[in-house]
Amino acid sequence: MADKVPLDKDKILPERMEALRALPVDVKQSLTGEEARAFLYGEPLPDNLAEKLKDFLTSE
Repeated sequence: MADKVPLDKDKILPERMEALRALPVDVKQSLTGEEARAFLYGEPLPDNLAEKLKDFLTSE
């Protein structure tokens, strides 16, 4: 994750943290702080993040 911004640990969804940890290192390193927060907090994913994760996302 490129830019380090403190996360509110009370808002992080545990299943999202687990999924983030399971991503390949190169994908994790390409994430910005904004993208990581959106993913971890269950917010709508920015288009650029959805593109980075397209191979790892499944439809609900």
